[in-house]
Amino acid sequence: MRDVTLTQVFDHHITQKYINRSGMAHAIRVAYHGYALAIDHKVDVDLATKAAFLHDIGHYMWYKNGKWDYSLYKAFDIHPIKGAERAHKLLIRLGEHPRKAKEIAVAILLHTDSYLPSHDLSLTPLQNIVAKADTLDEEPGGDHHYRTIDMKRARQLLVELDVQVDAVLKKQLG
Repeated sequence: MRDVTLTQVFDHHITQKYINRSGMAHAIRVAYHGYALAIDHKVDVDLATKAAFLHDIGHYMWYKNGKWDYSLYKAFDIHPIKGAERAHKLLIRLGEHPRKAKEIAVAILLHTDSYLPSHDLSLTPLQNIVAKADTLDEEPGGDHHYRTIDMKRARQLLVELDVQVDAVLKKQLG
């Protein structure tokens, strides 16, 4: 049914390196929000959950004197650009259909407009869902990136979300 599951994405060393950098607990919560929003708005749940899970894979660690500097992040970060490229490459390597990998990457690119000079973009439903899912889990000062989760529990949550996504896709096929 699907070329690549969330669990396969989670298990990849690139995901472990970069999603852990930006917060695995946050990524999983955003994936669950993406799933619920996709159901509500009749958007492809496979694309929505993958894009939501991977939305922060491009984060760079903005540190000053060994300490996280949120002001540097807010002023200079372009993580959606790097994240779109990184997610696209990862998904292609895992065997995702190129059309789907591109849709997911573009949704990641546009999940925030903080790095764009203009804020008047017209987003697709998938792109809106990923942006909204991220917003639903945000905390002041970027604290959502610092919640922790046991990796065994994280994987189990994604296995459960995979089952839910497969059930929706199976029901849609009739």
